[in-house]
Amino acid sequence: MDVVLVSGLGPTLKNSDYLATTMLDRQSGDANTAAYLKGTDLEDFGLRRLGFRHNGTDYPLLRPRYYNVPHLTTFAVQEILERAGHHVDTYDATNLWTDDLPAPAPQGDYRAALLSTSFIWTDRDLRHAVQWISATYPGIPIVLGGQYSNLKYTSLMRSIPEIDYIVRGDGEEALPGLLTALEKGSDPETVPNLVYRHSRELLGYRMSPFEYLDLDAFPSPSPKGQWRVIPYESMRGCPFSCKFCSFPAASPKWRYKSAQKIADDWRRYADENGASYISAMDSTFTVPPTRLRELMRLLPDVGVGWEGYSRANVLKTPELIAQLAASHCQFLSIGFESMSDSTLRYMNKKVTRKDNLRAFRLLNEGGLGYRCSFMAGYPGERPEDFAETRDFLSEEYAGHFMLSVFSISDETMPLWEDKEALRIEVHDPDDPDYSWSHIGMDVHTARRLNHTTLDRVRQVNDRAVLRLWQADYQHLLMPQLGRWENIAVEKAVERIGMTPRDHSDPAAAVPQIRKQLDVLSRYGVALYPRADVLSDRPLFHT
Repeated sequence: MDVVLVSGLGPTLKNSDYLATTMLDRQSGDANTAAYLKGTDLEDFGLRRLGFRHNGTDYPLLRPRYYNVPHLTTFAVQEILERAGHHVDTYDATNLWTDDLPAPAPQGDYRAALLSTSFIWTDRDLRHAVQWISATYPGIPIVLGGQYSNLKYTSLMRSIPEIDYIVRGDGEEALPGLLTALEKGSDPETVPNLVYRHSRELLGYRMSPFEYLDLDAFPSPSPKGQWRVIPYESMRGCPFSCKFCSFPAASPKWRYKSAQKIADDWRRYADENGASYISAMDSTFTVPPTRLRELMRLLPDVGVGWEGYSRANVLKTPELIAQLAASHCQFLSIGFESMSDSTLRYMNKKVTRKDNLRAFRLLNEGGLGYRCSFMAGYPGERPEDFAETRDFLSEEYAGHFMLSVFSISDETMPLWEDKEALRIEVHDPDDPDYSWSHIGMDVHTARRLNHTTLDRVRQVNDRAVLRLWQADYQHLLMPQLGRWENIAVEKAVERIGMTPRDHSDPAAAVPQIRKQLDVLSRYGVALYPRADVLSDRPLFHT
């Protein structure tokens, strides 16, 4: 059976509007630079002219990523269906969100269209995707799967009639079973994990029995061809119950692959796909502790670099940081969320400010790269509570960080248990992220606190770098230098790139830009006469 799969990233990065009008804006940074510096003695300046010499070659500092990363959902679904004898053509969902001319959609005698909702977070965007599929591939069933539709299948089946089926939870057996039923014209009621249209039901749909997959027994998917970086899933569900996260609700039973399976999979990716780096996509890769201890024993011999997510209260000793480094861990992402114990209790985070401080200091003194994430405006948080996070970022933090504005993604978030006590309200259901309020503040206050804190950290903290603008560029910017030297280089680029935000008068900004160019020169970065004199050859991180 021939099917088309629409899968990929969502429409944008939340909070990326902070970069609007600056030199670091993803879409119009060059134009913003030219307009801002016009008439100054730096009017020919551009970030793309920054470069450095390495082994006799001049490279741009801001180099586009020289490798692609396969999309986990896309290659996983493709392999599942091809193993079952179906043919799959894929279409990158990123095309759905662009204002530019998108890539042409594949054409064929498709019997179904599949849509992954894992990187969609609003009904508006989901409707747009479904309507595009319906118009492009009229008359065939539309099947949804992934996090968003797992959580909101009831409302989606009610509000979007073009949706015919939703796969809830594990799709490894459900999706091939559904396609086989469609091919044979049989009733899908025996296929597990389905929500499907049924005219005799009052709600208009039925649900088949829910089943869980044995992750250790089922083969892990592999992308086709050679890939330097491969994303990986080692668990489903989550053992924690943070109130801002719906992740556990999409797969209530927490399951995880064994350390041995993980090691075997990563070794296979290295041998068959040429992978040298694994990006573990799990909510928390460093649990349970028994598996982590076994991974620390097995991964050093696998010899593949990796990154993953952790919790702060896992990182308790310098010995564990050393073990992680020996296992070839190169980067950890940790959700600190807040430095206020009061806010952390509202979140049911099960960590404390003390846990966060200990983890930060261990990471700061250790050899791993890391990024710690924070949010402003969680229900119950007051501006004076957030001040503890602001002051920590401004005065002590070092390394990469993220600071987002609290967002209400859906009605399944456990925080709604506190609706009355915390007076949580959404004033515009079609735009919940930008219309909420609670007992501590409203979204406008949270956004102001977010932006003023980012401004303050950029201006006063020389060692803290916002991890927001780097996604399009190779990391590290200067792979021949160490981690902290790269942090210093990124900091200078950030300060230059954000001058339109920091200085309303371009003439006043010029001395500040030159000051940061002097900082960059200490690390071997120069301003070249033209961007096109810099090499487009890859510069590998070794």
